[in-house]
Amino acid sequence: MDSHSPALFVGDALGLDFLNSVATPQDTTIDWIDDGEGLLRWLDQARLVPASALDAIRAQALPGELDKVADRARSLREWFRGFVQTHRGRPLALDTLDALEPLNRLLERDEAFSQIVQTQDGGSASLEVRALRRWRSPEALLLPVGEALARFVCTEDFTQVKACEGPACTLLFADHTRGHARRWCSMALCGNRAKQAAHRERRKAHQH
Repeated sequence: MDSHSPALFVGDALGLDFLNSVATPQDTTIDWIDDGEGLLRWLDQARLVPASALDAIRAQALPGELDKVADRARSLREWFRGFVQTHRGRPLALDTLDALEPLNRLLERDEAFSQIVQTQDGGSASLEVRALRRWRSPEALLLPVGEALARFVCTEDFTQVKACEGPACTLLFADHTRGHARRWCSMALCGNRAKQAAHRERRKAHQH
């Protein structure tokens, strides 16, 4: 697995998937947003930016411009990681609003607008209002990320934001299971490893 492999989306919340865009799923740390192209790939996989807008931005970006935006995305990611690590495990207090100022500053730069569009559902067409955005520059790529982070802050129960219990794993997730008993980023990654380790321990104990 490397930064060109598909990114991991195991957080059960897009805000946490953004934090998980740098992770140590096995033994090596992978940063899926390590450069401008990485940022475009991650936004595409997260379905945060339409493919047509990504193509247009890639075509018009100046040399190095996308890498600078990726750098800003990584800074935003680490700032938000600090916020989540500080507040996870307990209800989010209303006095955290000051701490969210950097996010509000990003959101106020948005150029979102609504448009009536025709949609096709099966055989019937209908009209709907769709939220759209002007992608005037590569900087605009950060806006849907900011929106996902804001939605996460306002809708998730921070008492159920957890870190995977895998010894070297850095992945975070929102525990939406019925009994809130989720322990692993995913059974395929750390859950299976823990089961194998427990099995080895039992066999060792049995041999003695």
